[in-house]
Amino acid sequence: MSNESQSIHDFDFDLICEYFSSIERQGPGSPEVTRKALSFIDNLTDESRIADLGCGTGGHTMVMAQHAPGQITGIDLFPRFIELFNANAARLNLQDRVKGVVGSMDNLTFQAEELDLIWSEGAIYNIGYERGLKEWRKFLKPGGYIAVTEASWFTKDRPKEIEEFWMDAYPGMDTIPNKVAQLQESGYVPVASFILPESCWTDHFYKPQREAQEHFLKKYAGNKTAEAFIASEQHEAQLYEKYKAYYGYVFYIGRKISDLKI
Repeated sequence: MSNESQSIHDFDFDLICEYFSSIERQGPGSPEVTRKALSFIDNLTDESRIADLGCGTGGHTMVMAQHAPGQITGIDLFPRFIELFNANAARLNLQDRVKGVVGSMDNLTFQAEELDLIWSEGAIYNIGYERGLKEWRKFLKPGGYIAVTEASWFTKDRPKEIEEFWMDAYPGMDTIPNKVAQLQESGYVPVASFILPESCWTDHFYKPQREAQEHFLKKYAGNKTAEAFIASEQHEAQLYEKYKAYYGYVFYIGRKISDLKI
């Protein structure tokens, strides 16, 4: 396997964590997109319970907290991300209602029907879109909402190079109509779906990485693993620029059907 064809999952977790800790967002997105998704969520109050799964360092979580009421729990596997998450909450004076804890999205400790909203930007792929929708559903109150971003194909057919890259990295990737159907089949009323703008990738995700990559390569000069990791990140950015007409992230928002057994 060449360096360029390696995916992020081929590298050491500590290396990944250190690199992504240095940038505000660990995936494509923007404050505007987070606010837009929130506009489709009804009936949140100060007492609402919200879980942000795969929260990273909280780049989008803090935006959500500043524009929606409720108690927010951020969950992420990386302790360093959670340290930064809680520091960011304190810096913004949100620590009384925003708390990050180390945990896994496939082993959640919430009670049944405890949550009003489950949020996950750029992270549900770690457990799989359909699996996440079905397993997380039990934690939502009747009428509760789920809002996730998911890599999706914009077209039925696409060039071989990009299809092979994503099918190797994430075999669960599918078209938007199929993802909406999966949302419905998992026990939710589809409320909204919209494509994240190109700027969410170029300006808010890939551009901030350029400086981070320079520092990382200087720090790990001669380290073949670190160099291969940065090469893989650069290759992914190059593929997006070349094939962005065929794929991107899509926000999918659903409301739990209260009397349906899945």
